[in-house]
Amino acid sequence: MTGSRMPEGASRIPDPPSAFFREHESELVASADIGPVLDLACGRGRHAVAAAALGLRVIAVDRNREALDLLRAFTPGKPGQIEPLQTDLESQPFPPFPSSRFGAVLVFRYLHRPLSTWIEDLIAEGGLLLYETFTRDQRELGWGPSRDEFLLAPGELPTLFPNLEVETYEEGPSKDDRAPRTARLAARRIR
Repeated sequence: MTGSRMPEGASRIPDPPSAFFREHESELVASADIGPVLDLACGRGRHAVAAAALGLRVIAVDRNREALDLLRAFTPGKPGQIEPLQTDLESQPFPPFPSSRFGAVLVFRYLHRPLSTWIEDLIAEGGLLLYETFTRDQRELGWGPSRDEFLLAPGELPTLFPNLEVETYEEGPSKDDRAPRTARLAARRIR
């Protein structure tokens, strides 16, 4: 993909990546030696585009065809590649990917607890998981998800990935605009 044109009629694509993503860019770049980046439930692709702009190969997965069509039309203007893949992550069996192991898996603002073990299995040895999503405290802000199935309980996120070594874990207001209440995890597969 070359260029940096946006499709006609597209609004700002992408939004800027989260502050948590930016804090871990160097680790993400280092993971490229292990394998490609997988961005699960990528939405409009703000993290897929940011990772590709770092020169990384990214497989961006979402069930929304329109969002993926916009992502296909957008290129970061740097050497990275984005391969959009439409699939419903909540269907069984889990979807096949062009790579069996990934140097990094990104999950932002998405929570489907039954995927946790599967996500762990996708990460190659030495690979990185960057995960950030809403906590129950998000309800206080009056926007975003409100049902428990889409919100993390206090301290829950690291428990969803018991086979990964936690490098960073924090909860509370993020450093992003509007300061959503999130849990943020950077963890690595050691073995």
